[in-house]
Amino acid sequence: MLLTVISSLDVFCRQQACEKVAAAHPGAAVVLHDLHEDGTVLRRLFRDGLLAEREETPLEHGCLSCALRLEVVPTVRRLVEEGHRHVILGLPPGAAAAAVLDDLAGSDAGLRVNSTVMACDPSALEDQIWDGHTLFESGYTPAHRDERTPGEFLIGELLYSDTVLLVTPELVAVDAAVRDRGVLLARELAPHAQIAEITGNFRLGGHDRTESSARSSPGSVQIPAASAAPFNTVLVKSRRPLHPERFRHALPRLAEANCWLRGRLWVASAPQCRISIRGVGPRVWLESTGTWAADRKLNPSSQHLGSADAMLDWDAAVGDRGTVLAITGDGVSESEAAELLAGCELTSSEMQAGAATLHDPFELSTSL
Repeated sequence: MLLTVISSLDVFCRQQACEKVAAAHPGAAVVLHDLHEDGTVLRRLFRDGLLAEREETPLEHGCLSCALRLEVVPTVRRLVEEGHRHVILGLPPGAAAAAVLDDLAGSDAGLRVNSTVMACDPSALEDQIWDGHTLFESGYTPAHRDERTPGEFLIGELLYSDTVLLVTPELVAVDAAVRDRGVLLARELAPHAQIAEITGNFRLGGHDRTESSARSSPGSVQIPAASAAPFNTVLVKSRRPLHPERFRHALPRLAEANCWLRGRLWVASAPQCRISIRGVGPRVWLESTGTWAADRKLNPSSQHLGSADAMLDWDAAVGDRGTVLAITGDGVSESEAAELLAGCELTSSEMQAGAATLHDPFELSTSL
């Protein structure tokens, strides 16, 4: 069975995307799941545009993870067993395609993922990235415990998806200039994806789970070959450990007014920690992703970070340790970003003195 997964923040964008993809694939079944405020999941299955199933399932915990694990995944498995040739799966708004496919991986020999599609309204994309509220607070999901911002969800889906369908809302007037700007931003954020207008004769991209997972891996850095002005992406690197306090002070300037910051850090107060940094709109967070390959005595050729990852070359002295940052925004200055990062590097005298006396403002040394 072929499976096409469609995710979106907005139920109307999802609806239009499912209809258009179904029209391009006659005979495919369409399954829509919606999570309601009372913790009930509504499942609807359509064949040839007609409603064939409608079922409501109450959940003990009204959250997206329970909806995916207890309703969405079992439904896909049932449809595989029933011999459906092609299913178009519309996820509940805010649900991540990766979460569904991770649960399905390896357990369904008769299932092949055809495409992962993210449907979005480009005129709202920039505002959604800068929305500082949670998905629940902004009305995208009834799951009040979901602490993700709309921007975090969007970046995650843009990274994982192979297709982005651009949808124009049917209910509100759209500013053409704002929409055009949103299209350019989508191209800058997802250069790997097939990006198409839903009103045209679009072609879905092909799903490669290995590449999708590599792009989505914390610390992975992939950048477009060419930028979509006025947006651009700059890449800065450092081979020296970063002074934690100087980096803490530089971080707001690195992230300020930029849509997306990502990469990995080598911080002197936690030298063995490979620290992932991610910043989407107003929120920035750091997390340890384990030790560097050099500290685990691994061969650098065994580190798969994706075919286009902006890696530092293996160095005889420090191995894979180092800082790699990519910053995407409107007119990002590469020279300013490089100067800020260089100012965070340990000096020669600081490196000789060692890191024992350095304060750890991010509490990274406790992450291993």
